[in-house]
Parts: sequence; structure tokens; C-alpha cells
Amino acid sequence: MRSVRQNSDLPPVSGALPVALDVQQVKPSARDSELDESWTYEVAHPDSPADLTAVVGENLRRLRTRRGLSLERLSKVSGVSRAMLGQVELGRSAPTINVVWKIARALGVPFSALVSNRSSSGPMLLRGDRAKRLTSHDGKFTSRALFPFDAPRTVEFYELRLAALGIENADPHPPGTTENIIVNQGTVEISVDGQRFLLATGDALVFQADVPHVYRNPANVDSLMYLVMTYSLSAP
Repeated sequence: MRSVRQNSDLPPVSGALPVALDVQQVKPSARDSELDESWTYEVAHPDSPADLTAVVGENLRRLRTRRGLSLERLSKVSGVSRAMLGQVELGRSAPTINVVWKIARALGVPFSALVSNRSSSGPMLLRGDRAKRLTSHDGKFTSRALFPFDAPRTVEFYELRLAALGIENADPHPPGTTENIIVNQGTVEISVDGQRFLLATGDALVFQADVPHVYRNPANVDSLMYLVMTYSLSAP
């Protein structure tokens, strides 16, 4: 995950090739048809909030076009299918948490830059019953941001929930990213680059998150975690 220090007027991705803007309505290609079955696994659980789907779509189009990236080019850089990117921009499909991570990294922006509503400065009350949560494809893993998206920051705070016997595979985050996670309820096994740690309620783990890592709930009850994500100031 990236910080939000570049949430506005973000510079182009280092090394990205300028290409023609691709802002037209998405038309399925033969290649997209072949991917129809695969990209459905990039879609979040049906219970994902619809209002967040629209926010992600608007932010994705704005950030992509600002960098002069076509959908095809962004697909190649991010590893997310062109069909899925098009559906997200049009607000027709809610991406999974992992898909949002991949897009954010490819664009060189913080995770929260894709899920944020721009707002004025000042105190902000984040009501629990109005929370916007991102989910995994199977709906067993959810993430809720516990901070406003209105200012650059190098630290972010999240509430994570993992259903009984659920598993969430996380891609490596940008170099220098650190996760500090505490289990508030239940039991969670966290694998970091192949090394496993079993955390009971009250246990915490700090690790470099720029390597593959996995969250697994080995119990028959849901788990609740809180995550502090810290980003390297030198990260691109």
C-alpha cells in the first residue's frame, strides 16, 4: 500500500511511456472475451458498497488519464485485465482489495487515492454504520479505512476482518512498506515470505510488507485485526 502524500497533482509514474489517452466507452475485444471468465475473479463480493464502486471508478479514470495511460497499457503494467479496468471505470464492477492494490501500485499512488472522496479539512467523524469497506472476491476478508482521505500521510490505519477459515493472499507492497498488525479478536496466522507466525488475541506482528504475505484464520470464529501501514518516504 502507498501513502497519500501524493493524493493530489500526482507526478507521472517513473518509467511510464506516454501513450494516447483512452477515455472512450469500453468495447469488448476478442482478447477481452477470452478473459471474461478470468476477470470475474477480480470482482468483489456482491455485498460490497455500491457507492464505493463509483468512487473507485472516478478516481481510476482521473489518475489514469492524467498519466496518459490507455486501458491496455495499464492492464499490462498492473496485471489487471483490461476488461476489469473498463468495468471499474464505468462503475459497473467493484474490484477486490487485491485489484485495488495492483492498480494503485501501477499508477504510483497510495491505496487510499483510489477509494477516497475529496473533502474539506477539519475534524471528521467516521460513523461505523456508514463505513465503506472493500472486500475480497469471496467476501471473507474486509478492509475499512479508519482515517479521512483529505491530506497527504505516510501512515494509514485500517480495521481488517477475516471470516472463519478464511484466507487472504496479499501481493508485495512497494519497497520500505511496513505493516504493524494486532489481533483484537480470534486467531490469525500470518505468513511473511514463507515464514509463519500464529497470533492469538492481543498478539501483534511488525514486518516488512514488500514481500508476499498471507493472512489465514485457522479457527471456526471470525477474527478482527487492526493494521497500521507505514510507507517509506523514499518510495516512488
